[in-house]
Amino acid sequence: MVLAFVLLSPGGPAPVGPGPCRVLYARSFGPPPQGRLLRKEQLLAVARQVASHCHLQQASSGRPPASTLPEDPAPLQTAPGGLFQLPPGDPFPGRVTVTWLAATTVAFALVCEPHENLTLAESTLRLLAGRLMAVLRPPGPSVLLRPDAADLLLDRLLPHGQLLFLSQSFLQALERDGGGKVAR
Repeated sequence: MVLAFVLLSPGGPAPVGPGPCRVLYARSFGPPPQGRLLRKEQLLAVARQVASHCHLQQASSGRPPASTLPEDPAPLQTAPGGLFQLPPGDPFPGRVTVTWLAATTVAFALVCEPHENLTLAESTLRLLAGRLMAVLRPPGPSVLLRPDAADLLLDRLLPHGQLLFLSQSFLQALERDGGGKVAR
């Protein structure tokens, strides 16, 4: 099961990045923790870890950081990403695995239970990222997301935090039903 989805602006260390890491959108699945503030802190801790991995990957690639979102989301299939684990209590009560994907000025992450199919989680994240990139406006470091569009996509592609084996025919049927129109 997926415990959370996080869309963030990784920011960056001065003078490279525009500022600190910010959570642009987050959605939790499963039973809520003791309080809303605790969940926000958990998701912010995950966002900081993802931002750190994004910065390390950027530094090791030797490429300058991009300042805008790409016009074509197709490069997301080759966008940098990875996996890391967080130990129990840091920040979730149990051990979790985080799969992340960096897409120029934003990053996406799925927080999964440790026994989850990570290949499926990564392909689902790439699919979600591509569809969410279409609703990020305006391009650049000050992106805005239509939360209703993100909620609809997550409800369809990640219902109740369950990873689905998504075939091309399922995705085409989803678009015919109108679920994909919001993401365009």
